[in-house]
Amino acid sequence: KVIQCNIRDITERSRLERQTHEQAEALAELHQRKDEFLAMLSHELRNPLSAILNALHVLRLDDTGNPIQQKAKRVIERQVGQLAHLVDDLLEVSRVITGGIQLHQERLEMRGIVDRATESVRALIDRRKHELSVTLSAEPIWLQGDPTRLEQVLVNLLNNSAKYTDEGGHIFVTAQQDGNEVVLRVRDTGIGIAPELLPRIFDLFTQADRSLDRSQGGLGIGLSLVHKLVELHGGKVAAHSAGLGQGSEFVVRLPALSAAGASIAPIGTAQRSGQTSRVLVVDDNVDAADMLAVMLQMFGHDVQAVYSGQTALETAVESQPDFVLLDIGLPDIDGYEVARRLREQPRTKDVRLIAVTGYGQDSDRQRSQEAGFDHHLVKPVEAQKLEDLLATLAKQPRK
Repeated sequence: KVIQCNIRDITERSRLERQTHEQAEALAELHQRKDEFLAMLSHELRNPLSAILNALHVLRLDDTGNPIQQKAKRVIERQVGQLAHLVDDLLEVSRVITGGIQLHQERLEMRGIVDRATESVRALIDRRKHELSVTLSAEPIWLQGDPTRLEQVLVNLLNNSAKYTDEGGHIFVTAQQDGNEVVLRVRDTGIGIAPELLPRIFDLFTQADRSLDRSQGGLGIGLSLVHKLVELHGGKVAAHSAGLGQGSEFVVRLPALSAAGASIAPIGTAQRSGQTSRVLVVDDNVDAADMLAVMLQMFGHDVQAVYSGQTALETAVESQPDFVLLDIGLPDIDGYEVARRLREQPRTKDVRLIAVTGYGQDSDRQRSQEAGFDHHLVKPVEAQKLEDLLATLAKQPRK
């Protein structure tokens, strides 16, 4: 009986171990499929966004001065920006879980972050008829951080307040230095946070209200991203609310720097570099390729646009461009293979290859580097950022 009991125990343990192993494999496969789905979704969403944004840049470079058109352009730009942020948030679900978020830190002044973030959410605030009050310290507040990520922190907090505050509400933003800390506060007169929700408000996929009139509540990842990004900057964030109907306040504390430091260059409109280059644009999305080509032509470059990998190879060998702006997800020959073949051709081995793609995960950047790309840009690409990159590379000697 003892032997039979031991055999049964061993058999049951083996079954449980096998079941646990199978479950682990299934979870790993599900995680991989989820990453692949998000990457493909990102690519499919970024392509139309890129075409729209490039068309907008063309309109801005050929500005007629019509105030109605200028207002429409600003609306398009803001909405495209919000959609691009939404795509970024989708991808960062995985990065938050795996700790794959990378910071590009520099010396920053808080006013610039607040100005850009409030401008990004202005359309939503105006649409919901909120009043926005911004109070900043009279003295510059300096800190070390990633400007894009810190702006994302404030944008997510402002979006949260705007969505969960009924029309005609009030949102307050304050930033000040308290000793060796930068203290950023976002307070609203909204629906507040229930006591039972407050302890897990920064957990992934947590949302306060899922009723039909809160259908604009988002993906439930914004506050989780805020928490992670603030932690990566060596700071902390806390949520406060007296309860439902009492509004809420989010307080971000970040390490401050001394007041000494270089000033920050203002952000202006796109400027031509004066450097003319031969550029080949390759993208199977015809609208995206054509609008990017027109935009670069208006910057003064000599541009050709083609829509397949094979045509890109033939055109590049024939015309020998200075730059090839190459999409990755091409239907006939993908961008990685096009890049490898261009590097193997004597007439194109030294061409500057820039990936302009909807694939933006770390693994995608690694693959593009291994394929021979010089740079990897994720759609939609800012016009001035691209022009500055071309101008900088044009002045550098070829490898």
